[in-house]
Amino acid sequence: MDRIITTHGLRKVCEPTPVWTFTTLDPGGLSQPVNALVPGAWESIPGLKNYRGRAVYEKQLNCGGTLRFVFGGVSFRAKVFLDDRLLARHYGAYTAFDCLAEDVPFGRHTLRVEVDNLFGGDSALHVPNDYYSYGGITRPVTVEQLGSAYITRLHVTPKRRGRMWLAQVEVALRSISDEDQTVDVELKAGPGAVSWKRRSLSARGEITLTAELMAPGVTPWTPENPQLYTAEAVLWLEGEPADDLRDRFGFREVKAEGGRLLLNDEPILIKGVNRHEEYAQFGCAVPVEAMVQDVQLMKDLGCNLVRTCHYPNDPRFLDLCDQYGLMVWEEAHARGLSLQQMQHPAFMEQTMLCIDEMIAQHRNHPSIILWGCLNECDDEHDEGAAIYRQCFRRIHELDASRPMTAALLGRTTSQVLADMDVVSMNLYPLWYHDTPVSDYLGGIKTWINQHGGAGKPFIVSEIGAGAIAGYHDPFGQAKWSEERQAAILREQISAVMAHPETAGIILWQFADIRLDDGSFASRPKCMNNKGLMDEYRRPKLSYAAVKELFHR
Repeated sequence: MDRIITTHGLRKVCEPTPVWTFTTLDPGGLSQPVNALVPGAWESIPGLKNYRGRAVYEKQLNCGGTLRFVFGGVSFRAKVFLDDRLLARHYGAYTAFDCLAEDVPFGRHTLRVEVDNLFGGDSALHVPNDYYSYGGITRPVTVEQLGSAYITRLHVTPKRRGRMWLAQVEVALRSISDEDQTVDVELKAGPGAVSWKRRSLSARGEITLTAELMAPGVTPWTPENPQLYTAEAVLWLEGEPADDLRDRFGFREVKAEGGRLLLNDEPILIKGVNRHEEYAQFGCAVPVEAMVQDVQLMKDLGCNLVRTCHYPNDPRFLDLCDQYGLMVWEEAHARGLSLQQMQHPAFMEQTMLCIDEMIAQHRNHPSIILWGCLNECDDEHDEGAAIYRQCFRRIHELDASRPMTAALLGRTTSQVLADMDVVSMNLYPLWYHDTPVSDYLGGIKTWINQHGGAGKPFIVSEIGAGAIAGYHDPFGQAKWSEERQAAILREQISAVMAHPETAGIILWQFADIRLDDGSFASRPKCMNNKGLMDEYRRPKLSYAAVKELFHR
C-alpha cells in the first residue's frame, strides 16, 4: 500500500506480493539468492547489516497490456527491467518514480530491479554522513494497467480571498496512443466542481487543465482541527469513464510576515522534533504501524511540527500528519556538504530532481507548511550561496503557496539570509560549547538582524544534546548520561521559548539513529544518540522533560 488513502477507483492497481527473490552481486554479500521483503532495507537481512554494494530484486508477474510501474523509493540507484528490457533509471532514495511498458503480451513476466547503494562516482547527494544510507527497494511498489490516456497529476492549491476560500486546481493528462483523442474531464475538489468538455489530446501528447473553484462553507485545516477534503478527477474517453485520480487536501494558508509564521492569519509557535525515517530493525523501510506510533508519540510530547530531516518522507507518513494535525517541514535531500562536494558535476542535477519530485508528489498535503533544502551546506562562499539561491528560486517557481527555508549551520558567515522566507539555524549551546543559551541565542539573532534576516520569522531548527540510553549519572553532570541530556534540554527549550524573536524550536532529535561504522570514534555505538528515545522508541529521561515544557 503506497498511501493510506485510496487514490484510484477506476484504474486497475495491484501491489505485488511482498516476497521477492534477492541476490547480492558484490563482496560482503550472500552466497545464494534469498527471499526478501519489499518494501524493505537489505540491512535487515541476516548477514547484510553493513553491506554496501549492488543487488538484484526479481518478481514474477502475471500481467499484460500497457503497464505503469510505480516505485515509491529505491535506495539509491535503480535500473528497472521487464523481461530484460530496460524501462527506467533513477537516482535518489526518497522520491517516487515510474516507468511504462506498452503492448506487453498477457502472461508471465519477470520484473527485475538492479539496486546500488555504493558511494562514489555519480553519487553527489549520497555520501558518508551523520545518518545511514540504506540499500534496497525501501518503499512500496505498485503496478497499474492503463488505457490509451491517463491522469498524471492532480494538484489543489487552497487560497483565501477575503472571507472566501478558493481551490486552484490543476489536472495533467498524458496520451499513450499513436492517435489523436478527444477527452472529457470532470473534477470535484471539496464542495467545488468543474468539467472540461471535448478537449484535444494529441498523439503521445500532454495537456494541463486549470481552474479556480469557489469553496463556500469549508472548515480550514488546523493542527487542532485537521479537516480534510477529497479531490477526484475523472477522465472520459468516447463517453465512458476511463481513468481517475484522487487525493486529499485541506483549506489552509501559510505566510511569513512581520517576523511571524502565520497559519490562516494566526501566529503559530513551532514546538517540534527532527525525525529521521528509521526504526531499529526495519532501517529506513518503516512499516505504517510504526509511523502511526511515531505520530502519536509526537502528539503526546506536545509537538505541533515534525521536520523530515534530511530528505522527503514516505507519503504514508505525510498522510498521517495530515490526518493527525501534525505540521511538517519537508526538505529536499542534502546534508552538511562542503563547497567542494556541492561542486560535484552531478550535484545540481540530482538536487533539482529531488526538489522537483518532492514538490510535484507531495504538494497536496496540507500538513506541509514549509519547504526546505540544503541542510548545513556551504552558505558562506559566493559559489555555495549561489547554489542556495538557485534552489530557493526553483522551490518558489514550483510552489509559491508555502514559505521556504534552509537549516543553516549556526555560524555568523551566511550569505543567504536575505534570500530566505524564514531564517532557520542549527544551534548546540551547552553541548558542543558551554556558552549560556540566552547569550548565544541573543548574539546569533542580533547578527541575523544585521545581515538580511530582520523582519523574517526565525526558527531554531536543531538544538539538543546526546545521551546513551540506559547510562545514568546520579549527579546529573556527566555528558552522555540521560540526566545531563534532560538538564541541557530544559535550559535550551526554556531559553528559546522565552526569546521574543523566535518563531519556534525543533529539537534534535526524535529518536536515535544508526550511522556508518566510520563514526565509531565520535558517535558511541555508531549511533547519533541525541534522540529523546532510543531506536526502539524506548523513552529516555529527556522525553518527560520535553513533554512537560511543550505542554505549558
